[in-house]
Order: sequence, then C-alpha cells, then structure tokens
Amino acid sequence: MEGTLTKPDLSGPREIANQNDAASPDTAIVRLKALVRADLTAVNDEIVERMASHVPMIPALAAHLVESGGKRLRPMLTLAAARACGYDGADHVRLAAAVEFIHTATLLHDDVVDESVLRRGSATANVIWGNQASVLVGDFLFSRAFELMVDVGDLKVLQVLSRASSVIAEGEVMQLAAQKDLSSTLETYLKVVESKTAALFAAAAQVGALVALRQDSGQAPEIEVGLRAYGRNLGVAYQLVDDALDYSGRQASLGKSVGDDFRESKMTLPVVLAFARAGDEEKAFWRRAIGEGRQTDSDFDEAVALMERHGVIAETFAYAKRYASRAKSDLEALPDGAYRQALLDIADFSVARAH
Repeated sequence: MEGTLTKPDLSGPREIANQNDAASPDTAIVRLKALVRADLTAVNDEIVERMASHVPMIPALAAHLVESGGKRLRPMLTLAAARACGYDGADHVRLAAAVEFIHTATLLHDDVVDESVLRRGSATANVIWGNQASVLVGDFLFSRAFELMVDVGDLKVLQVLSRASSVIAEGEVMQLAAQKDLSSTLETYLKVVESKTAALFAAAAQVGALVALRQDSGQAPEIEVGLRAYGRNLGVAYQLVDDALDYSGRQASLGKSVGDDFRESKMTLPVVLAFARAGDEEKAFWRRAIGEGRQTDSDFDEAVALMERHGVIAETFAYAKRYASRAKSDLEALPDGAYRQALLDIADFSVARAH
C-alpha cells in the first residue's frame, strides 16, 4: 500500500490584499498567491500525488519539508509567467510542481552538506531521519521532477530545467570550494549565487513562458528571454538580501536565526566586502573566525560590528536593489495586466524584506 501524507496548504490567503496596503513586505506574496490560487491548488494536488510511495519514509520525509512554511515563490513564478503570456492549458501546473520538487530536493541535500539542524524554525529532515535518508529522498524528488518534465513532452522545457538542475549542483560545489576562502571576490560570489539560487528562478520563469509560446507561436520570443532574465536577476537580489539579513537584526524579526552563514564559514558578500576593507587586525579576526573556523561565543557580534563599521550590510542591500531594478526592466515586453504587476511587485518584495 502506498504511503500517505497530509495535503500541504500551498493555497495562500483567501483574499487579494488591498493594492495600497504596504504594511508588510509580504503583501506582494499575498497578492501573487491569491492571483494564482486555482493553479496553486492544482500544483498542491500534483505534489501530493507524486510524493506517494510504497516506502512510507519517502512521503513522510518529503511532506515534512514541503509543509515547513516556504513561500512557494519559484513554482508561483512558473504559474504567473505562463498566465501572463495568456496560457490556458495544464502543463504549467506540472512544471510548477517539477520546479518545487527540484527546489525541495536541493534543500534536503543542502541541509546535509551544511549539517543544518533547523530550517524555518523546525528540525531539518537530516536531524529527524538522518543524512542517508535525506540524500536518498532528495534523489527521489529529483526523479519525480524529471517524470513531470517528460509528461509535458517538450524537449526545450526538459532542456531548460535539466540544465538548471546541473547548474545548481555546480553552484553547490563552487560554494563548498569557496568556503573559508578569504581570497573570494565579488565575481566569485556572484558566480555561486547565479548558479546555486538564480538558475532555478530563471528556469522557473522561462518554462512558464515556453508552454505559452508553444500554445501561441505568434507571441514575441523576447518575452521568453525577458522572463528568464527577470528570474535570474530576481534570484540574485533575493539571495543578496538573504545573505545580508543573516548579519542583521531584521532576520530575527522575521522569525529566522541569525549567524548561520558565519558559523558555517560561508563567503557571502558581507564577508567578502568586510575582509577587503579590513585593516591588519581585522584581517586576523576574519582569518581565525572564517578562514580557520575557530570561533568564540562573542565572534558573531564582533563580525556584525566590523560590517557596520565598513557599511557592508547596507552595500549588500544596495546591490540587491540594483538587481531587483534590472528584474523589473526585464518585464518590459510582457503584456500589461495583473500578472505582470504581480511579478513587478515580487521584485520589490525581494528587497523590501530588508526593511
């Protein structure tokens, strides 16, 4: 008998927020979820069906992560991109589910590599079930994602998402190689982010356009190019803000832990910039705490103080704003309407989390 799981709630709030409501940075997410509600419910059903297995641990572990409270931003990009291009079929639902499975699989693998114990305030799957189960279920989810891609029957879609999967893996290896490496540069950091994070954002938006263009070949091909660029720039902006928030009190106010990147000796942009501007004494601190991974209880506070002294957290946010602005410009070819506006709002949301 196949394993069962509780249906995760991917549907979002019941009503579209007032368009003038800027009380919370999450307002853009609320609006987007409400806009794609019916499609997101269908994605939910697809995920539940595809997570079923006669091995009980697989749906239990997969459901633990799927239900852990993520925003579902990547699959919503696929849905919104397809609808913005006038698509009225069902393949965008399968592709959105595939995107979510790819993302979930990478999270399972990430937590094993990073030896993480918490994700969104809950124990990680590797803590509950162990590293071996987490890796193998991650592999299972990758396989399910590829089954969904094949079901769509579009070679270019398969090419885009399979390429994104390999680029994400390359990004993980690049990040591992750069860990503790204080010679890392802005260029090195951006290569990691563009591979590890932005590649799936880009592919998620692009495949939504691809299914629409297949249905209506008369649409301008620059829409597909623009949506891919939008996803890439949005992904970079999103990761830049996440990396800055890891050293910011704002992260704690969002209900997330701070300092995880520091404790894992990750060379994120705030560290890259802080080390580049450090004097000899400060460089010695970074070499010990990041390069050698020898940290004391007070080192994180010291790291934050050094970053504030050199203004690197604010500068990281400034980089994010530039990428978000580029993302909005990438939507120029997209037809006006509620979906285009929702995607523009998500670009603003990506940096509004900093405030």
